[in-house]
Amino acid sequence: MGLPTHTAENGGGFLDSGTARLKELGYKQELKRDLSVFSNFAFSFSIISVLTGITTLYNTGLNLGGPVSLQYGWFIAGGFTLIVGLAMAEICSSYPTSGGLYYWSAKLAGPNWAPFASWITGWFNIVGQWAVTTSVDFSLAQLIQVIILLSTGGKNGGGYEASKYVVIAMHGGILLLHAALNSLPISILSFFGQLAAAWNLVGVVVLTILIPLVATERASAKFVFTHFNTDNGDGINSKAYIFVLGLLMSQYTLTGYDASAHMTEETKNAEKNGPKGIISAIGISVIFGWFYILGITFAVTNISYLLSEDNDAGGYAIAEIFYLAFKRRYGSGVGGIICLGVVAVAIFFCGMSSVTSNSRMAYAFSRDGAMPLSSLWHKVNNQEVPINAVWLSVVISFCMALTYLGSEVAFQAMVSIATIGLYIAYALPIFFRVTLARKSFIPGPFNLGRYGVLVGWIAVLWVATISILFSLPVTYPITNETLNYTPVAVGGLLILTISYWILSARHWFRGPVTNV
Repeated sequence: MGLPTHTAENGGGFLDSGTARLKELGYKQELKRDLSVFSNFAFSFSIISVLTGITTLYNTGLNLGGPVSLQYGWFIAGGFTLIVGLAMAEICSSYPTSGGLYYWSAKLAGPNWAPFASWITGWFNIVGQWAVTTSVDFSLAQLIQVIILLSTGGKNGGGYEASKYVVIAMHGGILLLHAALNSLPISILSFFGQLAAAWNLVGVVVLTILIPLVATERASAKFVFTHFNTDNGDGINSKAYIFVLGLLMSQYTLTGYDASAHMTEETKNAEKNGPKGIISAIGISVIFGWFYILGITFAVTNISYLLSEDNDAGGYAIAEIFYLAFKRRYGSGVGGIICLGVVAVAIFFCGMSSVTSNSRMAYAFSRDGAMPLSSLWHKVNNQEVPINAVWLSVVISFCMALTYLGSEVAFQAMVSIATIGLYIAYALPIFFRVTLARKSFIPGPFNLGRYGVLVGWIAVLWVATISILFSLPVTYPITNETLNYTPVAVGGLLILTISYWILSARHWFRGPVTNV
């Protein structure tokens, strides 16, 4: 059946083309379809949130290659991410459902492989999303701790350093606020999503101009564009090795744009506007992210000091950059603390949108009976919000963060799933699109034409590449404390998912189940 590209008649009224397509795919319209193309874009853009990812992992970029890794690594990761996004957008246009990736895998893998393909993709997607929420809200708790530290005198002035228990408590409080916001009707949430997008755009512009302007000492253009930092203290000497490890900052930042797919059942004309949301969120993030990196790096003059735990911000590089810029210019770092507040608000919005995306994925996955107690998570309230799925996502994200109390290594392993686990979920339906469904795939209004297969293969190969790169050791010699536990975490998730399939799910899970 052809895909509708305009409103279709439905009795006496008109049926939105996204609703019509959803009905063709076998689902009732249960969520309120009230999002515009800008609102759909806003959710993905605020989850990518360059202010969040770059600020949180700027230390990693500075340590592993410095300015060269930051500048050129951003464009390499950004270019390949856009290719992944194009491949996803093409599939999204054909299958605009909240299930997103796992639904796509089921349709593209064919009837024989559909249940297993859907199962693997769905669990990697939803666990990856929970890990994203965990890492985003935890990074906000850490930034708040740094803001408190600087506001009370800094590390060298007797400032207050919160314990890990206080940081976890702050993390829990942030999650509660996000759950409360996500319990509101989608029309209100849409407003916050648009506000988040605007805050990120304006925040990047203001900070990019303000910080190097205020700084009394600035880096030269030669330093910003050509300096390669090999003094990482991690026992790594190979420049190529250092550079590829430095890509982590960029790739971690450029995730979460599958939110546009998960919001399609609430988006008008979703078969067109869902793909637009994915592509525009990535493209605009790459441009604004580069400006942010550029502006901040012009204020970098002493990498080793910025990374030192003995500075006022306790080794939080961007916080120290902001604080020093204002302190050296005006004798007080208050202006820098206010700038950190701008970033903190952006991270808050990022976490809010992440919970939104999480809950829609949990709603759709449980609609098809894939989760324990599925009937509970699939319920929507009178305001057409999947309220139980919202609170489930928040509780699981908090539980994942509790690993930090036991071991920072264990927590990092949990968070590593946020990048690799999520990208594996991105790649699986694309892989099925270019292999099993190469000849049978019926594109929607947005399609890549004859280039679809080529773009798909490049996307799959890029995900395979970063999955290997980010599993490599980041410190030598390798010990229990320095081992990169990413392959352990991702491999553990794969083993659990397949084991559950073999022992139980293969007997009852049949992939997406229509309810029309």
